[in-house]
Amino acid sequence: MNIIIAILGFILAIGVLVTVHEYGHYLAARLCGVRVLRFSIGFGKPLYSRRYGDDRTEFSVGSLPLGGYVKMLDEREFEVPEEERHRCFNRQSVPRRALIVTAGPAFNFLFAILAYWAIFVAGIPGIKPIIGEVSSSSPAAQAGLSAEDQILSVNGRQTPTWRTANIELLDGMLRDGSIELRYLRDGREYQTSLAVDSAERRALTEPGRLLPGLGLQPWFEALPAVIGELSEEGAARAAGLQAGDRVLAVDGEAVENWRAFREAVSARPEQEVRLTVDRSGQGRELLVRPQAVETADGRQGRIGAGPRVPPDLLERMRSEERHGPISALGMGVVNTWEMSALTLRMLWRMVMGEVSVKNLSGPINIAHYAGITVSSGLVSFLGFLAIVSISLGIVNLLPIPVLDGGHLVYLGIESVTGKPVSDNVLAIGQTIGLVMIAALISFALYNDLMRLFG
Repeated sequence: MNIIIAILGFILAIGVLVTVHEYGHYLAARLCGVRVLRFSIGFGKPLYSRRYGDDRTEFSVGSLPLGGYVKMLDEREFEVPEEERHRCFNRQSVPRRALIVTAGPAFNFLFAILAYWAIFVAGIPGIKPIIGEVSSSSPAAQAGLSAEDQILSVNGRQTPTWRTANIELLDGMLRDGSIELRYLRDGREYQTSLAVDSAERRALTEPGRLLPGLGLQPWFEALPAVIGELSEEGAARAAGLQAGDRVLAVDGEAVENWRAFREAVSARPEQEVRLTVDRSGQGRELLVRPQAVETADGRQGRIGAGPRVPPDLLERMRSEERHGPISALGMGVVNTWEMSALTLRMLWRMVMGEVSVKNLSGPINIAHYAGITVSSGLVSFLGFLAIVSISLGIVNLLPIPVLDGGHLVYLGIESVTGKPVSDNVLAIGQTIGLVMIAALISFALYNDLMRLFG
């Protein structure tokens, strides 16, 4: 069922974002008087095709949901009747063609702004960034941070949730490795700074390594390893675990908190695990076999058990970012700008070898997170769509032939030389661009497979 949800979420996400992108091209072409022959979502054999309007534009849905295109009237592809030539893409001025090319990525950014607006109006639920254990000799320990400190701001940006704290910590590290923190301890505010050595920065950019590398962990993960809820069909219930059992050890190794217990179980998929538990003051040993689950971080074990949470804890930990309709629009613009800048910094640092290339994700990982966010609700899915839409807009503006950015480079050359780039140069550029895109997709897919099986 999870695979089906992931596939459906991926198709829905790609369908929405590609439609938004291509509609930008389509609308700009129509406004500039260019005739659109086909508007296609997906490639390959059409699953649906209809013609509409005076121009009989064909709207189709292809069998491969991995992109889309808008085909315009163009003399470089076939003979065009004299009375229609003024409506050809190649006959338009350079500014008009640049507008048509840029409109696709621009609509992706506009979609992200509207998605963030809807999210901030509805309210983003989250967990307050309260620190749990602080690793000794870590940057956090050297900065004087300790358990139960609440992070109030990072580099001047307020951090009401761990989501914003993570983004700002990553952004500060990508800039120069210097992170200014304002935090709350025992009702008083303090300031400190985290310093990350340049040699360590690349390792910290690997997925899931930022907080542990800084020596931080969320406070709720430091809960005692006491069983709270049990799923009906989980391995924990089948093994005889009960609510209230306190896990003391896994295969003879002591566990101090729920995080340590969870990590020990995750590392043992489909292996028989011996648990030492305390039940009402009496020690017991139980054997459990964690079920294997494929996640973005690889194959992990799950037993279907959650921690016992004090009744008032969730209320004390819960936080929410919510704004009125007007201020939410401003927040949408700010978030889109900041996420775009962060994405560009990561891409540049990746090229320079300062950010791990493991951050590149392919269709498998995108489908995985699409399934998770679809299952989590509309607000979560909209946040996912906003991030992917920003990434799609930025990638399409890269100066790579066959992408929108490559076409803008050609138009820039034409505006300087006064004549279009030759067909021979276009053909060579197209070949180079396809090879680059294929290499990028192959590497991203390799990352996906390594997460699953590595």
